[in-house]
Formats: sequence, C-alpha cells, structure tokens
Amino acid sequence: MLLIVDDNRELADLLAQIFEEAGYRTKTCYRGKAALDAIAAETPAVAVVDILLPDLVGHEVAKVLAAKKVPFLFVTGVFKGAKHSLEGRSRHGASGWFEKPFEASKLLEAVREIVPAPKARPRQPEFEVELDIDVDEREYTPIAALELTGRISVSGPSVKAVLTGEDVQLRAPPAPPPLLRAPPLLRREEVSPDGRSRTGDLADNLPQLFTAFWQLQETGELGLQRGKVKKVIYFEKGQPVFALSNLAADRFGTFLMRVGKIDEAQLTRATTEAAARKRRTGDILIEMGLLQDAERMYYVAQQVKSILYSVFAWREGSYTMSFQAKARHEPIRLGIHPAQLISRGIKKLYTPERLQRLLALEERLVEAKDPAYRREDLELDPWEANLLSRIDGHRTVAELVARAEKPSEMAISTLVTLLSLKVVEKRG
Repeated sequence: MLLIVDDNRELADLLAQIFEEAGYRTKTCYRGKAALDAIAAETPAVAVVDILLPDLVGHEVAKVLAAKKVPFLFVTGVFKGAKHSLEGRSRHGASGWFEKPFEASKLLEAVREIVPAPKARPRQPEFEVELDIDVDEREYTPIAALELTGRISVSGPSVKAVLTGEDVQLRAPPAPPPLLRAPPLLRREEVSPDGRSRTGDLADNLPQLFTAFWQLQETGELGLQRGKVKKVIYFEKGQPVFALSNLAADRFGTFLMRVGKIDEAQLTRATTEAAARKRRTGDILIEMGLLQDAERMYYVAQQVKSILYSVFAWREGSYTMSFQAKARHEPIRLGIHPAQLISRGIKKLYTPERLQRLLALEERLVEAKDPAYRREDLELDPWEANLLSRIDGHRTVAELVARAEKPSEMAISTLVTLLSLKVVEKRG
C-alpha cells in the first residue's frame, strides 16, 4: 500500500489516480491524525507526505514511518531550498524531496526506485465525452455577457505570438432559430486509452481542480458536465491551453456573431453553405470575405478563452480528470497562467449571492501557510495588494471590505479569489 498524505484534496486525489494507474494500491489521508491511524491499521510500503498539515506537522508522520522502517518522500510548498531539502533527508530520513509545483512523473519515478509497482492497471477506457454540437440554448441558457481583453498569447505548430486587438464584448445569444443540421465542427470522442481517469462532483471546487493540475505539472484533460452540456479543458504541464464545448452558443460562427463580427443573416448563410458543402463555417466565412484568414487564430483563441471562463459560472455538475498528451495535438494553445484564469473567472462570473455563500462578512482570514501560488503569479492591482497586506486574522471580512474603499462586491470578489487560490485561508 502506498500512503498519500496531503490536505489539498484535489491534489491528493489526483496523485492517487496517477499512482493507481501505475499499479499501486493507495490510501489517501487529508490530515496527519488520519495518516497515523492508517499507519497503525496497515503498514504502508512507501509514503508521500506533505510537510505542512492542518492538525500536525508532516515530520510527526515521518517519525512514525521511520520507526516502522517505511521509506517516505516529502512534498512541500513552503519549505523550499537546498537547506530544507538536506535537512529533510539527513535529519528526518526522507528518501526524496519535492517542492510544489513539481512534475508528478518524477515523483512516480522516485517511488518506483524505492518500491516497484506490483502490476500496472489493465488498460480500460473509462473517460468518454462525445462532443457533438447538438445542445442549443433551449437546453441550457449560457452566461448573458462577458468582456474579453484584446491581448492574448497563443502558440501552435508553426507560431508563437501575442495577438492584440480591441477588447471583445461577448453578447448574449439571440433566441434560438430552428436547428440547422450542420456537420459537428468540434466532434470528438474523448476516450482515455489507458483508463487513467477520476470522476467527482463539481461544487465550487473548480479552482482547486485547476490548481491540482498546476501543482503536479500534469498534462491531460478535465471533462465537465452539467445536464446535457459538456465541456473539456486541456492542460499541458499544468497550464490550461485549449477547451471544447458541445453548446450551440459556443460554436465558432455563433461566437463571431455574439462579438459583432458578423450578423445573424450572414451566419445563417454561412452555416447553410457549410452544411451543404460539408465544410467548416470558418472556411466559408473566409470565402465570403467576412473573415480574414489572419484573423481566424485571434477569434478562435478568444472563443476558447470564453469557454474557459464560462465554466466558472457552473455551481454544480460532475468532473472527470484523465491524463494524456492530447493537448499537444491541438492546432492552437493558449498561454494563460492558471492563477490568472481563476482570478478573472471568479471576478467575471461569480454572482454576489455566490460570493456571500463562500465567504461570510463575519469570518476572519489569515495568510495561507502553504500558498498554492507565488505573489508574482497573481497580477494584483495596487489596492488588492494593499487589501492582502491588511489580512491578519483579526479583522473581519466586513472590516476588510470597508477599508478597501472600493465597491463591496469588488472587494469581496478579490477576497474570494485569494481564498480560492489558497493565498489566504479562513482562520480556525
């Protein structure tokens, strides 16, 4: 049995999935006391232990493991540098030292050197998402409007650039016309060839799922589903780089209409022609002179960005994580740091009611002992940095909001963002 001890549930579960796919039987604990109970019940063959736990220090777990002659590896997001690494090995007897974010594959290699996996899991496809575009606005009402900044970093097989244009105002879609049986432009069957997948409920934990991919520098995909609506987010080395959707409002042609690039009549002509000739709508729009070929990458990137933002409006649903290199084969990849995506997604799409549910005015915050991101990753405005500096565990959220000298919704949104990024945490 391989023991995993980390208070970050999404990260611990993701690690467990990776090790189980490699052939290990795992036991996951989110608290130090639970880990001690697990060790007493069954001595593990090897362990991966986070140093900073909510109830006790990981060193206490390490002492028990060392007494039982169980090899273990430390992971940490706080104690960084050669000095801490050397101390972890010499003083506490750790077999390895990994600083977050780290590549999960390297941790797996280190564990294999200590305890070879008994047998790899049989390859059984578990993750299947068919992205036929057959869901229209009558099935699901998308977000009403969204502002997308005109600067966007992209890369592809033959290009890596920062594209700039005017800020894009994504309008609400019109009332749905009769369904046109156009070819499914984004049709995909997302089948994991090796069965490396994990499914769970989506309940305000989307930022934590993004962060888990980032801290383990994983390449793979996150499938999200709510009712008939399905969206897939692709990650490459921990960064979200692409997204697909089966929602009619997310089609490329509809997106162009919603940002004012084309009108409804032009879209109808283009989709009808595309269906008749079995061509992509984008190609037809270029032939019609309504879209320049040089513009296509910019608008596709903005379309992908809008899909990424849209999932932050989801309060419930289900998710499936799987690990593969499919993101590398997409024609375009975004360059957006997960901390910045999470921050913008919360500020753009969390409603006041949702913000209030996640963070009450009477609660108190403290700076996180084990932050998931560095300060330089956050892109804080000066007033937000000042607000963060006032968090000391004594002031209530209401007091912090009053001192921010900004609209209360804006200040609370920033505090919820810092909480979701695990830069701060609730006191007690």
